[in-house]
Parts: sequence; C-alpha cells; structure tokens
Amino acid sequence: LAQLVESGGGSVEAGGSLTLSCAASGDFFRTYCMCWFRQAPGKEPERVVRVDSHGGTWYGDPVKGRFTSSKDNVKKNLYLQMNDLKPEDTGMYICAAGVNCYTRYSDYLYRGQGTQVTVSS
Repeated sequence: LAQLVESGGGSVEAGGSLTLSCAASGDFFRTYCMCWFRQAPGKEPERVVRVDSHGGTWYGDPVKGRFTSSKDNVKKNLYLQMNDLKPEDTGMYICAAGVNCYTRYSDYLYRGQGTQVTVSS
C-alpha cells in the first residue's frame, strides 16, 4: 500500500526552526517527483519545494534561502529543514508524490495527511 506520513510539525516563535519528515511506503519513492506543499486556512495549497527523481531541487521564492529539502532513497524519507521561520510560514505541510513534477496539488497521485506548523510573532 502506497502511503506518505508526515511528522515534525509544531509551534515555534518567529526566527525558530523545525525539521519535517515524510516517510514513504511503496515502490514509487525513488522514481517519483516528491514535493512539499503547504496550505494556510482558506487558501489553496502552495508548492514550497520539489525534488525530482534525479535529486534536482526547486524552492518557491517565499522560502528560498531558509528552507532545505533532502531525500533519502534508502530510508524512503523526504525531509524539510525550515530555518528563520516567519508567521506567514504557518500552515499544514503536506508531502506529495507524482509521476512528474506538477505545479498543481491535485495532480499528485499520493498525498499525506499533513503536519501542522504554527509560527507566532
């Protein structure tokens, strides 16, 4: 059964750090495009970072220089190190996997339940 399970969310003050993890089960992890989306209340999911099957990484402008993603193909884990967190980073962070690196959240075949990140000022 293909599954993605996120962990590591929490509440921090502005300027703090968190590390999120996404544990995958199934055979897709090594060859699929892996992404982190975040969704604030009342808003559409926003793609934060994507890691393609070759390890190439793209970051959204709001997080460049502050967030770093890495992928462990042996453990089938995707990580997101978030530094210098800001209140606008608050949201549900969701791990997603797709055959290709799509822009739209709905195009990703596998999606986790998410882990909540709350940043206070």
